[in-house]
Amino acid sequence: MPWATATGSCLNGCSPADSPAFVELNARPVINSMTELAEWDAFVATHNWQGGAALQVDTGMNRLGITALEAAALAPRVQTENHGIMLLMSHLACAEIPDHPLTAKQIDLFREIRALYGGIPASLANSSGIYVSDTTHCDLVRPGAALYGVNPTPGRDNPVQGVVELTGRILQIRTVSANETVGYDATWTAKRSSRIAVVALGYADGLLRAASAGDDKPGGTAMIAGKPCPMAGRISMDLVCLDVTDLPDGTVHRGDHATFIGGGIGVDDFATAAGTIGYEVLTRLGMRCHLVYRGA
Repeated sequence: MPWATATGSCLNGCSPADSPAFVELNARPVINSMTELAEWDAFVATHNWQGGAALQVDTGMNRLGITALEAAALAPRVQTENHGIMLLMSHLACAEIPDHPLTAKQIDLFREIRALYGGIPASLANSSGIYVSDTTHCDLVRPGAALYGVNPTPGRDNPVQGVVELTGRILQIRTVSANETVGYDATWTAKRSSRIAVVALGYADGLLRAASAGDDKPGGTAMIAGKPCPMAGRISMDLVCLDVTDLPDGTVHRGDHATFIGGGIGVDDFATAAGTIGYEVLTRLGMRCHLVYRGA
């Protein structure tokens, strides 16, 4: 399986104003329209740059890319004119949904287009597309969120390992009497005398507010001392509360850390609690977080 990525390619195209930056960064634009191709050709001719570009064909996503008809018309010119196309690519819309009919249609259409671009490497598979079948692999695959542990095969066992951990420091542990509430808008009520751990992490750090807990719905959880502890009340900007009542006395202390992603809680688990997907969870993790890189 060709576990490679389109290194140095910028997926969202380019404009005349952006073109010099591609030269400075030695990056390739992904051309998404015939207008972009004409602008890029003009820039390359003027600056005699040989860095190349990728060409994206829309095979059914209806988002970015030239049409299949445009790709067919352009193919003879690519063979005779120096457009610098070094990669032909498309993007699957429904690869994470098993046996979705659009996936087969996109694979077939891309195969037809690829045949017109002989000698140019091709790429179709995103993270989920890698696991559809060998027919998606082509010359290059583009794993994205799967590299960070998001399950590329939803509903089935995750074939990739989680590599992201999100933790927050416990600032205080307090006792809340039965029938008292916790957090903004008093959405969570203690059903018994409870111990609440207040953690220095909130939605400004990327802990999605949608994962808050209330009397009418559970929220997310965090691991403390190897045990899952449910959220209590609304996630606020800088703080979140966890119900640690079921932890044995002396297990949790001020200064300990609660783990919201990692330690048995996957990115997708937290995403489910927030009613979203793992991609959004990862992209929301804020710059306020202190980043620690482990391994090489």
